[in-house]
Amino acid sequence: MIEASSLSKQYGEVTALLDISFTCREGEIFGIIGHNGAGKTTLLKILSGLILPTSGSLVINGLDVIRDPMQVRSGTGYLPEESRLYETMLVPDYLRFFGEIYGLDRVTINARADLLLTQLSLQPEGKRIGNLSKGMKRKVAIARSLIHDPSILIYDEPGSGLDPMTSRFIIEYLKELRLQGKTIILSAHNLAQVEEICDHVMILKRGKVVVFGTMPELRDQFGSIRYEILYLYPDGQTPSMEAEQNGNLWMSVARSVDELNRMTGRISSDGGTVERIESRYPSLEEILVKIGK
Repeated sequence: MIEASSLSKQYGEVTALLDISFTCREGEIFGIIGHNGAGKTTLLKILSGLILPTSGSLVINGLDVIRDPMQVRSGTGYLPEESRLYETMLVPDYLRFFGEIYGLDRVTINARADLLLTQLSLQPEGKRIGNLSKGMKRKVAIARSLIHDPSILIYDEPGSGLDPMTSRFIIEYLKELRLQGKTIILSAHNLAQVEEICDHVMILKRGKVVVFGTMPELRDQFGSIRYEILYLYPDGQTPSMEAEQNGNLWMSVARSVDELNRMTGRISSDGGTVERIESRYPSLEEILVKIGK
């Protein structure tokens, strides 16, 4: 359980965060998003115990982060946006090094390292870290964050700059970690992935919380369902209502069930054939754009 109350952070005259409050339950994935400069990375660093807030309180699993940041760090795995690794080291040596920093015994370290290498499909094949691909390096950084088996994971852009397959692998791996009971707080620019995996989403704007809730709650607040009608029309004819072409189909949009019924009735009376109807809610990206205006 993570409980933040009125967190603020000042850098001289600059306010990076102002009066941030939220609760994150054990075993959930919690997304923090916002435009550049919104305060996301500052908040993640506070949550990981790397920097302290100027004011407010933060309790993680019963531990006061302000009073005992070192103990909080021992139960937290932090992944920064950039994977800064010791590139001259071999991957197993690198993981053993960090396992020893966390005070683990050699047997535990080797068992954890072997398990993580398997789970992350990491096959360094004797290569030094500097010779690995960007995706492999990101997996090494994730393995490092997990070597001490933390209950809290703080991930800043876990799929940043990766190819689609590696990025998808990491998202699926985060789902597996949630099933294992890990609590994950992440920030990501890929809002479709945030929308897919996060139980709750918090949107920051200029250091303040402007939105917090589940995706259904955010959709209810910022938009309603719309219906996309895709249909065939007789050759050479143009629909008698607003429409755009989608391949060999036409598409019109209805904003309510009544409007949907009227439009499908008109299509039928004009000699058209409805191929399918797709319901669509506003995406997280559309919500963020609306908030940014």
